Amino acid sequence: MKKILIVEDSEMVMKIMRHLVQSLSLAYEAVYAATMAQATALYEQYPNDFFAALVDLNLPDAPNGEVVDFILSKKIPTIVLTGSYDEKRREQLFNKGIVDYVTKEGRYAYSKAVGMINRLEKNQRIKVLVVDDSDMSRKHMVNLFRRHLFQVVEAVDGVDAIKVLLENPDTKLLITDYNMPKMDGFELVRNLRYKYDKTDLIMIGVSGESSEALSAKFIKHGANDFLRKPFHPEEFYCRIIHNIESLELVEQITYNAQRDHLTGLFHRSYFFNAARELYKTAEEKAAPLAMAIINIDHFGDINEKHGNGWGDVALKYIATSLHTMLGRFLFARADSDDFYVLMPGLDHEKAAALLSKVKQLLAAEAYVINGETMHFYFSAGITSQMCQSLDQQIAKANIYVRHAKEAGGNMIVDDGDAEE
Repeated sequence: MKKILIVEDSEMVMKIMRHLVQSLSLAYEAVYAATMAQATALYEQYPNDFFAALVDLNLPDAPNGEVVDFILSKKIPTIVLTGSYDEKRREQLFNKGIVDYVTKEGRYAYSKAVGMINRLEKNQRIKVLVVDDSDMSRKHMVNLFRRHLFQVVEAVDGVDAIKVLLENPDTKLLITDYNMPKMDGFELVRNLRYKYDKTDLIMIGVSGESSEALSAKFIKHGANDFLRKPFHPEEFYCRIIHNIESLELVEQITYNAQRDHLTGLFHRSYFFNAARELYKTAEEKAAPLAMAIINIDHFGDINEKHGNGWGDVALKYIATSLHTMLGRFLFARADSDDFYVLMPGLDHEKAAALLSKVKQLLAAEAYVINGETMHFYFSAGITSQMCQSLDQQIAKANIYVRHAKEAGGNMIVDDGDAEE
């Protein structure tokens, strides 16, 4: 398991740091040191295990920041904690390659320092594109991004940027210089905004030119933000993180709006919107598309015997298990104990074979509900007859699942059974 090294000689500060690390439930094990000697010993014990470090600048056996130099020499992302603000020292530390510089000015400062660990962890999954025709300027920005563990790709002008972006569709942020050959930053931002919304791709303009109107022009062309060269690394990171966190907030709101509040699965409304697109594509390509409705057998008995609270617990268990097995398809909780699955590329026979296996696996799992061990079974209706609309296909699957329930449950009815 990757570790975080926290080096701090103040017992009070260390107590706060321990509490904050525990409250954030970071995906890393924190190890603690009060001196440089202890920090060195911990590194020698776990030389390849450290993800990042929070380091006090002044320690009893390292009063001049020697511990920071040691940690940086091991290529560990380092966040510096200090009791006083020193502009010259701050500049020196950023030039050495620290991640951030945090002054101990209350609980918020410690929360910010520990939160930066969480930010670094997230950054590993974020791809950014740096566009600049100046090798030196481009490499400087690339290094700043990599210091914060972003994935980075590069382009030398606007035309190259479009090519690189097409090759890397998972890019979340683009930062572009203004004055470039072939296609300048304004044109690049304007062209890309036809395809990408501000919540799909963050775009930030940069320029060393003195015109006061540049920032307004960039933003009017569709940029999310603007930076003037030369910029301090701290300003660079503040702007980048602010924009990324705004995008993540929108993504979280969108995610929550699409989900069933109890199970976390897609809800019925989202299913219909997404399913219509899949239905249209299948219709245009004359490709198979199987629609299945799953209903949990005798689920009402749980609510009657154990109460609705335990019924909710059971639904969460079932939803998690079904999503593990069917999550590669469009899978949603439709209503109460009904689930919808739309399976592009499968006809009713293949879909029935798949759900038969899912049914066996679900039945084999033991769940404890209010102290009682239970096994769950389901009935399902499956059709790959696309009829005249998605609604009609769903209606047919619903008829099939009703037949399965009327026949005693724990069975699957599909188009082949209906034909017989």
